[in-house]
Amino acid sequence: MKFIVSSSALLKQLSSINGVVTNNPVVPILENFLFEINNSTLTITASDLETSMITELHVEAKENGRIAAPAKILLETLKNLPDQPVTFTIDEETYTIEISSSNGRYKLSGENATDFPRVPVVQGGNAIEIPSNVLGRAINKTIFAVSNDELRPAMTGIFVQLRSDNVTFVATDGHRLLRYRRTDISTSQEASLIIPRKAFMLLKSTLPTEATAVRMEFNQSNAFFSFDNIRMICRLIDERYPDYENVIPVQNPNKLVINRQDLLSSVKRISIYSNKTTHQIRLKLTGSEMQVSAEDLDFSNEANERLSCQYEGEDMEIGFNAKFLMEMLNNLDSDEITFELSTPNRAGLLMPIVNEDSENVLMLVMPVMLNNYV
Repeated sequence: MKFIVSSSALLKQLSSINGVVTNNPVVPILENFLFEINNSTLTITASDLETSMITELHVEAKENGRIAAPAKILLETLKNLPDQPVTFTIDEETYTIEISSSNGRYKLSGENATDFPRVPVVQGGNAIEIPSNVLGRAINKTIFAVSNDELRPAMTGIFVQLRSDNVTFVATDGHRLLRYRRTDISTSQEASLIIPRKAFMLLKSTLPTEATAVRMEFNQSNAFFSFDNIRMICRLIDERYPDYENVIPVQNPNKLVINRQDLLSSVKRISIYSNKTTHQIRLKLTGSEMQVSAEDLDFSNEANERLSCQYEGEDMEIGFNAKFLMEMLNNLDSDEITFELSTPNRAGLLMPIVNEDSENVLMLVMPVMLNNYV
């Protein structure tokens, strides 16, 4: 089997799906890309059993065939080659791959393609189309709050809820919760599914910057995404997602409006003086002023700042994890934000004052217990 392809075109396609390949896979053959040639089309597959990514490109080839090619050495070779046509010659009996370029020959050993796991096919599933910029934004707004706790598998993915009037993306790690809702996308067939974090991370890095329609199909066990010449199949997390709507407090009489960048800058500075284990900072709200302070008793470090704000409600003092607060403020776009609070031991809601067209962003953060020092 023999084919000729542009080194840069092949490198681009391999790089787009290489994120799936893990260093120590369960099955050693998964350290390889699966190359399949059919009618001068090269189909490349990468898989880790949970997630598979497939891409295609046109090559010069006279015959069809399959081979599993080692991912790492192949990528390193192509990265260091100048852009030129390269010829792959494959011995299907010994699984030897020889790459010929204008400046040299490189020989590497492949594996039998029949050992490569079969990629599941989504048949008879539901389908929805989402613009790539919308999907990318939804992933960016939620992925940082996904839990790493393997004991709560449902929370290690993003919950996608498809409704007749909107699509909602939810992520939580028990300390904070992100809800991103789009009212410009809907489906006649309502459904809920949990997409693993890795799948969405891979999708995020390969989504085109220009608006492209991403087709998403799903059944009971798998979700299938396709756009341009890339396809991705991932196994869904088969767990029950926590009832997130019940966690969002409805009665929040204390409302704070503040400049997002001012608060973010202040929290960044004050957090330097917070305890390195708890990252605890406190917000003291009185009238049109907010005090942001932190203290690390172990090292006698302390800091406090005053910020002007609009605050309606009772005077209160509430503690938060500075890291969580910074991440959430970084992920809001609006200049002014609103912080809705009820009591110092109940969750606070962060929201932009003005939502962009057709979207609704809500962030919930749990407070931390304050050690009342004088």
